[in-house]
Amino acid sequence: MIETLTNKQALYFIPLGGSEQFGVNLNVYVHAGKMLAVDCGLGFADERFPGIDLLLPDPELLEENRDQLVGMFITHAHEDHIGAVAHLWPRLKCPLYATPFTANILKRKLEENDIKKAKITIVDPAGEIDLGPFSLSFVPVAHSIPDAASVVIRAGGVSALHSGDWNLDPAPVAGAKTDKARFKALCADGVDAYIGDSTNSGVPGRAGSESEVEDGLYSEIAKYHGRIFVTTFSSNIGRLMSIMRAAKLAGRKVAVVGRSMQRMLSAAMECGLISDDVDILDMDAVLKLPDDQVMIICTGSQGEARAALSKIARGDHKAVSTKPGDVVIYSARTIPGNELAINSVKNNLIQAGVRVVTPRDSQHKIHVSGHPCQDEILELWNWVKPRCVIPVHGEREQLDTHAQLARTAQVPNVVVPQNGSVIEITAQGVSIVDHVVTGLLAVDQKRVITAHHRSITARRKLQYTGTAFGSIAVNAKGKMVGDPFLETVGLIDESDDADLKIEDHLYDTMIEAFDDMRAADRKDDGFVAEALRIAVRRKANQILGLRPKTIIHVIRV
Repeated sequence: MIETLTNKQALYFIPLGGSEQFGVNLNVYVHAGKMLAVDCGLGFADERFPGIDLLLPDPELLEENRDQLVGMFITHAHEDHIGAVAHLWPRLKCPLYATPFTANILKRKLEENDIKKAKITIVDPAGEIDLGPFSLSFVPVAHSIPDAASVVIRAGGVSALHSGDWNLDPAPVAGAKTDKARFKALCADGVDAYIGDSTNSGVPGRAGSESEVEDGLYSEIAKYHGRIFVTTFSSNIGRLMSIMRAAKLAGRKVAVVGRSMQRMLSAAMECGLISDDVDILDMDAVLKLPDDQVMIICTGSQGEARAALSKIARGDHKAVSTKPGDVVIYSARTIPGNELAINSVKNNLIQAGVRVVTPRDSQHKIHVSGHPCQDEILELWNWVKPRCVIPVHGEREQLDTHAQLARTAQVPNVVVPQNGSVIEITAQGVSIVDHVVTGLLAVDQKRVITAHHRSITARRKLQYTGTAFGSIAVNAKGKMVGDPFLETVGLIDESDDADLKIEDHLYDTMIEAFDDMRAADRKDDGFVAEALRIAVRRKANQILGLRPKTIIHVIRV
């Protein structure tokens, strides 16, 4: 497909993920037959994908043109931007580029997946590199994780600013402030296109500063005498530092639960990002302390079933459990789509006598967003003077709101993409010129499959309809040998006599259907299996109003 993108005075932008949903960010820039990838993140699956926790962007376009892929730059180490690399790199085998902390996390993820041949080049957050026909100039930006960077990409006389995730936090706890001077220097003549974060595009004002959260958390924690649990994103290093400092001010000792959070803290310590005034104890030591001296930081702010807080709320965690008088503080926003899972965790906690505090419940500032609100977006545009705005990183609502903000700000051109849009950026203008097929992949435990894989479709169906399995032995003359077997899953309660009679009816239906067959038809295994399947399924529908997945095995003896 990329061979058709022939305008030598154009830079092409193709979002393969992240422009219709939160997560699974994967972006591609094309010029002179070469490709540059920016970010490769994962998303979290919902109830539409039973048995699946993680979703990935489908890299088919990159895979098919792997020889033309000059590299992949990761803007920062949040999972929605970095989390898919280890799953997809074996398909791409391209050079990887990242700032120091991001590179540390990336190296750990690759090692966990036994990937040893990937080459990671560490770049200066305010440096520059050339990759094939692309010139990349990086800009340090504030975000809820250290070493985040925007990148100005130049090729064919065209410039595009890919913002990544950022905000204008005036006093970040971890990492640098957004470099206004560098933005203005790199974009002194404006940029042909701004490809930017849409997360908070509908939120007026400014996101606030992470430095305010430490005071807010301390004020909230000081109200309670029981044990305190705080949950947040494992990769929010600034927030983890704010929580730990607030705990120290409140006279509490800290333990951390959740492997992903422990890994992030280990990487931050290795990179010298955790200050010396922070102490972390093991869980056994903390649990021996009086309740009013205990602080436990845990993963699970988005209701992830396997995260620490979810296990604790269910009573499934091996090391720690809750008790009446405990307090759980959510120092994180709810990502759209995770509401049901989060509410389930909260309900379990409340039922156990635990007090739950969210940012909406507290009169103190216990969370700020790492993404820019409207005033910050407008301020950055004032620095970089975009001739076109291309909103990404959000659902359609956020993209459209971002686009409307640009129109209100009188940006000359606005192009709202979908995943797969092929956008031609030139000095004369920006427009959608084509479309490529995109999709999602699913991490199914030990394999990666397409999100529309038949196994997932079957599981989804089984969630709602149940299943019936039957077998019947038939000899060469078409006579039944012994008794048939029938078992159902998801249709009856085996402890209920009335329900057992339903299964008996299905069993009798199978026998009657066989008895009603002609002798010649009984010699055809396929005919027997299909006739019995239809009979059992029809009977289940008559009794229960369900059409279960029905499988009948014919054993010829």
